[in-house]
Amino acid sequence: MEVRAIAKYVRVQPRKVRIVADEVRGKSATHTVAVLRYHPSKSAKALRKVLLSAMANAAENHGLSPEDLNISQIMIDEGPRLKRMRARAMGRGNRIIKKTSHITVVVEDVERKAAVKPHGTKAKPRPTFAAPAPKAKKGKAAVGKKAAPAEPEAVKEETTPVAAEAEAAPQIEEATPVTTSEAPEEAGSATPLAADETQSEASEEKGAE
Repeated sequence: MEVRAIAKYVRVQPRKVRIVADEVRGKSATHTVAVLRYHPSKSAKALRKVLLSAMANAAENHGLSPEDLNISQIMIDEGPRLKRMRARAMGRGNRIIKKTSHITVVVEDVERKAAVKPHGTKAKPRPTFAAPAPKAKKGKAAVGKKAAPAEPEAVKEETTPVAAEAEAAPQIEEATPVTTSEAPEEAGSATPLAADETQSEASEEKGAE
């Protein structure tokens, strides 16, 4: 549905109003009202008043929501000109022409579409603090019967480089302590007991002679 509002004999040049109208034609009505509020030109102020009037007509007379309105048409027509005179030298006078405008704004209701995410991918699942469910193993054991618990593998003894060198080196046997009775004499390998026996034998030989 189209709803319009007209403002006549507006004291602004039509050319200046058309410059602003070309920038907002076809846009959202509520967004255009917010933009024209801070525009510094006089023509933007006049155009904003007509647009607000059209939005009010749509809401009061037809029950339309202002958020669903778009600007379909903006027509700027020239109104009557006002003639003024400026005094010049030597009794002459120049004419001053003050132009007016007739501003017509037409708005229409449009169904707004829901905003779609640009990437179009699904949202990632949120993390949970629950423990994850155990996964069933693939194969025949997982169908109908519970899989037998796996036997723990034998722990292999790890050999370090230091242990390998110790095993390769030859083992040295520890020496047993020697007592004084077992120690050999300095002159030879005979024990003191053997020396006494040799002396007794020598004396017996001398006595027999």
